[in-house]
Amino acid sequence: MKNTVFTIIAFALYAVIILAIGIWGFLKSKSSKDYFLGGRQLGPWTTAISAQASDMSGWLLMGLPGSVLVGGMTESWIAIGLFIGTYLNWLIIAKRLRKMSYAAGDAITIPEYLQKRFFTKSPAVRIICAVIIFFFFLIYTASAFNGGAKLFEFVFSDYNISYRTSLTIGALIIISYTFLGGFLAVCWTDVIQGMLMFAALVVVPIVVMVKVPDLGAAFQNALSESTEICGKQITDYYWSFIHAPDGKLATTTIVSGLAWGLGYFGMPHILVRFMAIKSSDLIKKSRIIATIWVFVTLTAAVLVGGLGMIFLHDPQNADLLAAFNALGSSEKIFMFLSSSLLPSLIVGIILAAILAAIMSTADSQLLVTSSAVTSDIFKLIKKNASEKTLMWISRITVIVVAVIAYVIALDENSTVMGLVSYAWAGLGAAFGPVMILSLFWKRMTMPGAVAGIVVGGASVVIWENVPVFAKTGVYSLLPAFVLAMLAVIVVSLMTKVDREQVDDLFKRASASNIDAIPVKAKASEAKAETAKETINDEAPADGSAE
Repeated sequence: MKNTVFTIIAFALYAVIILAIGIWGFLKSKSSKDYFLGGRQLGPWTTAISAQASDMSGWLLMGLPGSVLVGGMTESWIAIGLFIGTYLNWLIIAKRLRKMSYAAGDAITIPEYLQKRFFTKSPAVRIICAVIIFFFFLIYTASAFNGGAKLFEFVFSDYNISYRTSLTIGALIIISYTFLGGFLAVCWTDVIQGMLMFAALVVVPIVVMVKVPDLGAAFQNALSESTEICGKQITDYYWSFIHAPDGKLATTTIVSGLAWGLGYFGMPHILVRFMAIKSSDLIKKSRIIATIWVFVTLTAAVLVGGLGMIFLHDPQNADLLAAFNALGSSEKIFMFLSSSLLPSLIVGIILAAILAAIMSTADSQLLVTSSAVTSDIFKLIKKNASEKTLMWISRITVIVVAVIAYVIALDENSTVMGLVSYAWAGLGAAFGPVMILSLFWKRMTMPGAVAGIVVGGASVVIWENVPVFAKTGVYSLLPAFVLAMLAVIVVSLMTKVDREQVDDLFKRASASNIDAIPVKAKASEAKAETAKETINDEAPADGSAE
């Protein structure tokens, strides 16, 4: 790493800004609803960018480019699947969920929404949801900590800082402002982080193309030298979207890559953004912003991997390939290209963007897990708990979850991609089918929802850990999603539903103006109307001043 002092300056400035926003969020959050949902006051830009930034994380700047670098263009089917999933999630789920969660008693978490959606006092569905969220978000948060550790390890490589020390630094920064700020702070930092990620991903591929004008010659050089990148051989099929490196049709890779898009329908940290926007009328604008952001960043991330391979094999960079392989991880390609191509101060800013990506997901995951434990477990046990107590239980939960995730991330051999894929599959399969059907199928019942959540989550764990399934190469999310969907339908058809209550809920949720004016705005208008009537009552009949 060159001129580390400039990188340290960039990191320090960034950390100060983030912590300042955390303190601001601490002062703004007066209730658990503020802490977990920002009082449903998010605008379209904040909703769109924070939803996508919290989704992509360090995986976008580390996991995906690293996979493309060593696996070729067939790995880009993950990006294609995620783009399709993003658009469909905004198109099908966002507006409906905003209105349904409001109609169902102004629910502020996914588990609370499901309980109110099925008109039950039984805490079963909320507790099961909380357990699933807690388990898979531990793994998801661990992936963010793992990415943070690799980042700090790279940034401070001149000082021989260990993986564990790097992991500790990253974890402490993330915990600090999530503990303080809550949902508002997380969303606003996600906006800043989302824009940083966008800029960094666009800049690096452009610079590579400028530095290596003859991309074709560099690729031919890679084939002729028969060199390896992180133990993987480059073949003639590297740029093929439909062939594996050995030349066979990559059917399994394509299907599994597209299946990643199914995960969006069940991601609590994304779905909660839909619930928090000021009005469902703003969803369309947010969808356009989010779709453009995702298309550009996913395309750029794929290019970082592909062009990174070419850059390392350019004859004038002969010494760089050995230096990169010495790092021992394909997931460091974005960092390596940045430090090799750009001025030191810019490198510091771009590496801060990687930290931003990591933080934007970890903070959201910690917050959603905290809300599940507080609202869906603790509040059920202690129903009369004060808002102050709930707020502190939430913050303590953030610390507890972060510590457990820290322990999981201590394994230096784990990868960002591996941890993310496991958690993404678990959450997507457990909640995706349930959320889709709960929003659009009146015949769905609470036992059906519980069955879907349990079957979806359990299927992923089984598929990932039983060798006969894992060896198929099929991403666990696909079979688990199908099985969960079937479980919801079968069990719902076997159990009773209260038609009258369901019809009433769906009717209210379909009203065009149900959430057109936020709750706070309604209260303000009522207060203003009362004041107006008081003035009119006290004023002289002729309108003159007394």
